[in-house]
This record gives sequence, structure tokens and C-alpha cells, in this order.
Amino acid sequence: MEACYCFKTQDEKVRLREALSVLSKSSPYAVSTERDESISAHLDAVKNYLYIETDIESDFKKSLTSLSPSDKKIIFLCGSSGDGKSEILTRYSKKFSTRADFHLDATHSFHPDTSAIDTLNELFESFEQNNRPLVVGINTGMLGNYSEEGTVEPIKASIKAFLGKEPHDSNHTFLDFESYPKFKLKAEGHSSEFAKALLERITANEDNIIRQFYDKEVELAKPDKRLCANYNLLSIPEVQDVIIDILFKARLMRDQFLTARALLDFIFNLLAGPNYLFDNLFLGSDNELSLKILDFDPANTRSKQLDKFILARSLGLPDKAFDDYLKFISSTLGIRRGQKPESYLRLFYILRKAQLSENYHTQFKDDFAERLIDKYSVIWNLHFKYDGDVEIKRNIRHFYRDVMIAAVHKYNNRNAPELEKGQFLISSHNQYQVASDIEISADLAAIQNHHETNASFFTAHFKIGDKEVSIPININLVGLMEKIVEGYRPNKHDKNTVVLLDELIDEIADIAADSNTLLILKGKKRMKVKSADDEFQVSGV
Repeated sequence: MEACYCFKTQDEKVRLREALSVLSKSSPYAVSTERDESISAHLDAVKNYLYIETDIESDFKKSLTSLSPSDKKIIFLCGSSGDGKSEILTRYSKKFSTRADFHLDATHSFHPDTSAIDTLNELFESFEQNNRPLVVGINTGMLGNYSEEGTVEPIKASIKAFLGKEPHDSNHTFLDFESYPKFKLKAEGHSSEFAKALLERITANEDNIIRQFYDKEVELAKPDKRLCANYNLLSIPEVQDVIIDILFKARLMRDQFLTARALLDFIFNLLAGPNYLFDNLFLGSDNELSLKILDFDPANTRSKQLDKFILARSLGLPDKAFDDYLKFISSTLGIRRGQKPESYLRLFYILRKAQLSENYHTQFKDDFAERLIDKYSVIWNLHFKYDGDVEIKRNIRHFYRDVMIAAVHKYNNRNAPELEKGQFLISSHNQYQVASDIEISADLAAIQNHHETNASFFTAHFKIGDKEVSIPININLVGLMEKIVEGYRPNKHDKNTVVLLDELIDEIADIAADSNTLLILKGKKRMKVKSADDEFQVSGV
């Protein structure tokens, strides 16, 4: 049964903004540590209310509770900075201190004249000499450092095996945040249980300490109207879904990981930033998530309908339907009239899934469609669930043939337009070009035997001649391949993505170069060189 947060503040000076401040990374409550000083009751209550148990915490708790005080075992809780290790370890260290030794932060040393590696050596040597379980919070990077520089060989070897995805000491449990992705892709679309649960908890109508602060705020003679409006916007479930969409987009297209600390700070900036939520979302802050979202600003989207709206608003042309819409969002959400046209586009974007008033905003829904993400999700799921089904097989073959293989040929042969379909340019020497006939197709058997787990990429499997080639494909590479097929030529702005395409082409070129038949071209002249029985047969001279 969930606790009822009926909160009565003794300090009437504590307002909604202060209550929300526990979300901020600059708040002293952003990182849990073992500290003796008392913290104010209201902020402590808010922080406790916001805490959500994750899957990794559940597994950590199971591993911890299965220990006996004499077990010679180590539990490593590993990940990156800000992912929530400290929060979990602090919560359990006091409760289970009699059962296990805890080392909460392996990035620091015990003494100013020793390194973190020295500290870990000391810690692990002590562990080896006694019969008491050990729990270690450690960043993955420090694990890598210890696997190279550590001196306690049994533990060093186990860490190295874990990092290499090889079998390791069964007495060493590694719980890695990276193995618990914040986003999941399914047939029905993407989801983030953690982000959704947090947004719902912040805005819940019942048993919500934050909403109690909101209710007090709106009753004040001079409430923080913009903050209240932002809270109203965030309380719309469809707006929450759009925010999760944007975070997923940042994960796919900017390789941005979602940590608990960054997400909390991100939400704080959305609510308490200098503008309305829809502007705070895209105008940036010093939050790492916000900085990756700047390029997704819907105000930069160009279409006939969006340009028409901006022009009409800039000229002050009459629009009764829009005026009625402004009255509605002002009275229900608290958003003041007179925003810039670009701001209204951002508002329409975050409301695109919601039903409000006469739904003036939904006329722009198609202009804001995330077609590349939708396409990528479909392709990812085709690879994920392929089991030999005829329809899925047809769709996979279609994508490989019309997008990936077509893009490979077009990009690789861009300087040899005279090459025919199925011919692959290997190299150029002065005025001569060397090419090969080679067959490239989807390796359906390999796709069926491979099971995707990471939403940020899928593994493409090719049959190139009689050889098998696999390569990870992310959303940026899918987008680039589609553009190449349509005639686009990559430039310096695509360099990070082109590297992946070049890797695939290099592998194909190596296979093609071993072919027993090569084409040599010079202008319109071509000859075929075929190797057979230790002899070379030349034709077409």
C-alpha cells in the first residue's frame, strides 16, 4: 500500500519553486550521501516522495538480501556518473551494514596521498583476508582502470572478464546500469517506464506532496503564474509522452544517455526555467539533456502550413479560431497571450497528441511527425521479432534491397556512374578503375538467430558473395542511407555517420577484391580479368 502524503508545512515561506528545487542538480539534495546534518522536513519529504524503485534496484536488493554475513562475495553496482548508484547504495548501506561492507564511491581514495586504484587495492586485499561480503559502487571507467592497473589478481581478472563479456567468477555479481536501458522498443512503439513514472508522480492528483504545494501557490495573492502554467502543462499526459519522445530522440540521434540526476534536473528546468515550458524545452540550459535537444526545435521546421502561420501572426492577420484557442489556453492552462509565433509552434508541438478546446493545434500534427523515428522503430522491430514469418521476411528484404544495399552501391560507386547494378568499385588508379561483380543480400538466417536488446541500434546482417558481414546500424545511418538513395551526397556535417557506412564498404571491398573476376575500366573501355586454374583469362580488350 502506497503512503499517503498529507503534508502540512510549518513554514509558509516554502513555496512551489522551493519544493521543486530538490530536482535541480545544484540542490544539495541532488546526490545522496551519508551525512549527519539534518535537512529540512519539507524538502526531505518531497525527495522521498519522488523516489522510484527501478529494475536494477530490485535486482540489487535481491542480491543483497541473499547474502549471509560469512559469504565471500562481491556485488559491484556499476554505471556512469549521475545514474543513481549513490541513491541506491545510501538507502541500503545503513540497513544492511551488519551483513556486508559497503564502499560507496570507488572514484575516491581514503587518503590524499593515495590514488583511487590504491584505495581499491587496499579494499580488495582486506576482502581477500576475511570472510565478509563486500558491496562496491563504481563507475564503469574505473572498472576498466582497475582491470589494467589493479594488483589483486583474482578480482582484477574477474573484472576484465566481465568487461570483455566473458564468464567471470561466480562469486562476483556485476549489476550494470547499462544493462537496464531507460528506453525500450516494442512493436507498439518506444517507452521509458522510469521517465513516465517520474512525470506521473510529480503531477499526480492524489497523495502528491508537490501538488499540495501547487494548490497553496495558486491561492496566494501573488502566485508564480508562469511556474503554475508550466505545472499545468506538464500535468497533461500527452505532453509527458511528447517529452519522452524527445528524450528518446536524443538517445537515438545524439547518443545521449538518460541518467536519473540529469532527468530530474531537466524536469526542474522545464518547470522553473525563465520561460514557458514549451520554450524552456528547446531554448536550452546547462542541463546535458537540454543541450542535446536544441537541434530538435520545431520552430525550425519548415512547411507551407507552418510558414503561413508564422507570416499571419507576424502581420497580425485576423484569425478567430486562433483567438478562441488563446482564450481557452489562457483560462485553463494560464498561458498568457502575446507569445512569439515560434513559441506557439513549440506549444503546438508538445500538444500535438492532446485534445484541447477545438484542437486548433492539431492541424499542424503532420508537420511535426517524426517519420525517421517511426521508420527506424519499424526496422528495429523487424529484426527483433523475425522468426521466419513470410510477411516479415518480405519487409526485411525490401528494406535491405531498396535502402541499405542501394545506398551502399550509390555511395561507393559515386565516382563510377558507368558501373551497372551489382558491380562494386574496389579502387581507382590514375585513369583506371577496378570493380567486381558481387552479390549482396540480407542474411536472413543470421537475423533470425540474433536477438536485439539495445534500442539505440540494430545489427544488420549481409551475405556478400559466400561471406557473412554484420554491422550495427543506428538511426542516423538509416536516415543517411535513405537520403543517399534519393540523390544526396554526404558532406563534412555527416562525417560521424559516414564513418559507419565506410566501415561496411571497406568490408565489402575486401571481399570483392578476392573475387576471381575483376573488371578494369578506363572511360568507356572495359575488360574482364578472370582467374581460373592458375591462369588469367582476359576478355573485352
